[in-house]
Amino acid sequence: MFALADCNNFFVSCERVFRPDLEGRPVIVLSNNDGCAVARSNEAKALGIKMGEPLFKIKDLVRRHNIAVFSGNMMLYADFSRRVRAVLRESAPQIEVYSIDEAFLDLRGMEEQDFDTFAKSLSKRCRQLTGIPVSVGVAPTKTLAKIAAELCKHYPKLQGGCYMHRKEDIEKVMRKTSVGDVWGIGRRSAPRLELAGIHTAWDFMQLSEDRVRQRMGLPGVRTWRELHGIPSIGFEHHPRSKQSICNSRSFASEIYDRKELMEQVAKFASMTATKLREQHSLCSELTVFAATNRFHADELQQYGNITIPFAEPTDSTLHIVRAAREAIDEIYLSGYGYKRAGVIASGIVERQGAIHSMFNAKEQEQHKRLMEAIDNINRASGENSVIVASQGMGKVFASSDYRSPRYTTRWEDIPVVTVK
Repeated sequence: MFALADCNNFFVSCERVFRPDLEGRPVIVLSNNDGCAVARSNEAKALGIKMGEPLFKIKDLVRRHNIAVFSGNMMLYADFSRRVRAVLRESAPQIEVYSIDEAFLDLRGMEEQDFDTFAKSLSKRCRQLTGIPVSVGVAPTKTLAKIAAELCKHYPKLQGGCYMHRKEDIEKVMRKTSVGDVWGIGRRSAPRLELAGIHTAWDFMQLSEDRVRQRMGLPGVRTWRELHGIPSIGFEHHPRSKQSICNSRSFASEIYDRKELMEQVAKFASMTATKLREQHSLCSELTVFAATNRFHADELQQYGNITIPFAEPTDSTLHIVRAAREAIDEIYLSGYGYKRAGVIASGIVERQGAIHSMFNAKEQEQHKRLMEAIDNINRASGENSVIVASQGMGKVFASSDYRSPRYTTRWEDIPVVTVK
């Protein structure tokens, strides 16, 4: 058996933990630069607010219905994600982190367990210990578990947990599940299937395996088998390292000054180096890009994109920031207003086993020790306590007018309770 634990309206739920007054009130969380709604409470969805809807288009709706608006607070969300995962790890032999708000659980070897009670109890435990509502679906395959978890969100009587295993129950649910809502079908395949008269997951299951293979290849066959209760999607016991790491932003206003643009890109490069070290990886090359505002057609337009290879794979902030600075020196053109910029680390390899030149062994060891010291200080004293000078002392030029406090990761933001 497998389980999927899915945090309900995760970003909104994180904002509500320290704001109980928001329960029952419509809430939205915005994307970078306070641009679009990327998370919506059920109440906000009921008002017709769509995923990705720009804030400026719904300002009247926000005002009329007293909708609570928040800028994205990724530090807070990441910490709550870590807390939920800690609860899940106490309840299952293995977990596979699928995204910031979802994780699969490998329940093989727990066959004596009452899985319906297990699912409901785990959901309740997550809510009690973290404040986050979590839907837990249990089923013979990962795909069915994902559908079972989705059922919990629509049927409160399930009490946050659904064990779906009987053939008659699976058939009933599959007949009501749109083929486009099945994990693994994909946006491209769903319209083609519907044109062929395959509208539900049950319709898809009635196809022969050979026909599915012809239409969708091996990935489609895996999904077809999973819906039939045959485990066909592997369980990742250890998270895979990312094959590329990107840090980019759209700025609140155009940047015309070279130094300011350089500082912003240096911040993104530093973030990228930190992420490399967190997953114990090195990158072989760095791509840097900067672009003007394409919506301002009356202004000068430019898009610069340069890839710089490293002599040896690296995770050093110093090396990566230096490469980013070199790239901006080539990209930047005076008189252009840059609205967006970023860096992408690629050619990523595992740190362990990476081959280095024997002539740079001393320098490599020095960089390793320096990076370890910087990371330890930043973990103990707070993010950006130690930075590279070229990052500057300012913040990333992005709007976040509605950001909530970082209640769990900043000493200054810890809530204060006054008892009278």
